[in-house]
Amino acid sequence: MLTGKEKTLLSAMEGRAASEGVEIVTVEIAGSKKAPTIRVYIDAEGGVSFDELARTQAWVGELMDELDPFPGAYMLEVSSPGIDRPLRTPEHFERFAGETVSVKTTSPIEGRSSFTGELLGYSDGNVEVALEGGAVRIPYDQIKRARVKGTIDFNA
Repeated sequence: MLTGKEKTLLSAMEGRAASEGVEIVTVEIAGSKKAPTIRVYIDAEGGVSFDELARTQAWVGELMDELDPFPGAYMLEVSSPGIDRPLRTPEHFERFAGETVSVKTTSPIEGRSSFTGELLGYSDGNVEVALEGGAVRIPYDQIKRARVKGTIDFNA
């Protein structure tokens, strides 16, 4: 799910994040090679406040300055995962069971590589998603990208 560089950056941040009381949900590198953007998505118990974002931006910025992941300039964005939260770890797939998810795979499973349905959970190295025609077991190591499909109820 993550590139080698994204894994390196995530690994460098996780220890500090735990001591700061935040979870690094995922890391994305986007944009051009000459001016990339490093996106760090965080979560915290009770949600992510503006102050939490500012504190995390500060220490992640210092860490990126030490690591110097790209020659030249890059942008750093720290944000909450938002309504369409990325799912990266087996724990994420367990925690968000019952939610509607969208999963893309690296290669076709049962003739398709895109699945949207109710997340049933994670077990034995597989993510299980309920579809209209039944459930599908997706090997964790074949997941390219997975997200919770956020919904907003305007009647609530």
